[in-house]
Amino acid sequence: MTQKEQHKRLGDTLWNIANDLRGAMNADDFRDYMLSFLFLRYLSFNYEEAAKKELGKDYPEIKSKDLRPDFVIPPPLEEWYKNNEEDVEEFEEQMRRKVHYVIKPKYLWSNITELARTQNDDLLETLENGFRYIENESFGTTFKGLFSEINLNSEKLGKTPKERNDKLCKVIGKIAEGIADFSTDTDTLGNAYEYLIGKFAAGSGKKAGEFYTPQEVSTILSEIVTLDSQDPTTGLKPKLDKVLDMACGSGSLLLNVRNQLKNAKGSIGKIYGQEKNITTYNLARMNMLLHGMKDTEFEIFHGDTLLNQWELLNEMNPSKKTEFDAIVANPPFSLRWEPNEAMGEDFRFKSYGLAPKSAADFAFLLHGFHFLGKEGTMAIILPHGVLFRGGAEERIRTKLLKDNHIDTVIGLPPNLFYSTGIPVCILVLKKCKKQEDVLFINAAEHYEKEKRQNSLSENHIKNIVETYKFRSERERYSCIVSMDEIEKNGYNLNISRYVSTAEDEVIIDLKEVHRELEIIERKINSSTNQHNEYLKELGLKTI
Repeated sequence: MTQKEQHKRLGDTLWNIANDLRGAMNADDFRDYMLSFLFLRYLSFNYEEAAKKELGKDYPEIKSKDLRPDFVIPPPLEEWYKNNEEDVEEFEEQMRRKVHYVIKPKYLWSNITELARTQNDDLLETLENGFRYIENESFGTTFKGLFSEINLNSEKLGKTPKERNDKLCKVIGKIAEGIADFSTDTDTLGNAYEYLIGKFAAGSGKKAGEFYTPQEVSTILSEIVTLDSQDPTTGLKPKLDKVLDMACGSGSLLLNVRNQLKNAKGSIGKIYGQEKNITTYNLARMNMLLHGMKDTEFEIFHGDTLLNQWELLNEMNPSKKTEFDAIVANPPFSLRWEPNEAMGEDFRFKSYGLAPKSAADFAFLLHGFHFLGKEGTMAIILPHGVLFRGGAEERIRTKLLKDNHIDTVIGLPPNLFYSTGIPVCILVLKKCKKQEDVLFINAAEHYEKEKRQNSLSENHIKNIVETYKFRSERERYSCIVSMDEIEKNGYNLNISRYVSTAEDEVIIDLKEVHRELEIIERKINSSTNQHNEYLKELGLKTI
């Protein structure tokens, strides 16, 4: 079984468990429990493996499970804590240096699953205390509020504490059983987590847009921004110091960028994300850690991007401004917002003007573009309307074009996203462009048709990225358009104006068609006459 097949099999196993156990609870609610337990499993395993290395031969052996079914077998680490109380503080300090966090033995997944196995009435309380401990005491600020959306006393789990405890015992027992046969490396568990997020997104309809970008679309953006900005044909940059997603959802786009470089033996200094929705913000932090990232390698901020609430990005002094080597984003499409007069003077919007109240698409774009480094690339997913709508959006689009910042416009097929069926586009922007033209790629008709969603194959993704990389022109697929032509079209970027997918009309020779019809008619008459002769011989009526 390939690694990819194993990841999918584990994801399917966990998804089936979720469907079997969530009962009347909707998928969105159950998602938060399921993913939190998976995250606790990861943290615990990682911590226990590091503890084994740290303690060496002093790490207690696992006890036999040949005991009565109702006997809770404590984690080996708990025994060490009891026998070495004077060394615990020093041990935990060492663990903070090595794995950057601490989990008390009674809150480890191995103990939680034992409580579940034995149907112990203390599970609910232990789990609740464990979540609070990890949030507040494990390490620094990385875990603050991480489980804030998990209500273990919700009546959705059961009407009484006993019912809730029993339900949690069942869910946790099934998850532990489902995971047991699979590899426990970070890639497997991290990819299973991503897979589950996608599956939950499929059942969430429009809500899915708040936290999930389909992997194939993420891959296109990631591959584009990791290529050299001035000469993409030279391939990937060896290192990106800072990468930003200012509407990061569950963080899949940021992780995709990281994977692109990691797989090419490159590196990233740090990745930064911003997310307004608290539940999604928690998903993103868990996602980073589940993929083996240390808390020093990422920073996710909870706050409103349009109001620029992140202190890191609120520096008024241009010389101290934080700049990013790559920016990716899939912001909410045509979000209504409330810009005020003061925002007209905001350093992000001052040179371009404010996006209209009815659609904040360009507000997100200008926010990100302001923080793009001179040698960086930005790729953002937006609805097609930004390419041709008038008013304030036309003025912003025109200035971006006149300043030669729009590099490529990519049209994607409809129905790729769980949140909307409309076709969307990718805009690629740069601050220092070599070419004074725009590449248009019309990939709207290149996709795999599926029951609920359309999808992109590896070949579709490759075609888009290679066309961008080599700035190649293909009939009915891509073309390079000069600024003069774009100006003649009133700075309208509607892709079909420049790359039509319509087949050339076939010219019909009417004289030739008429001659062929006459030949066919003569053949019909001849066959009819011959048929009538046969009918006469048989004494039957002719036609």
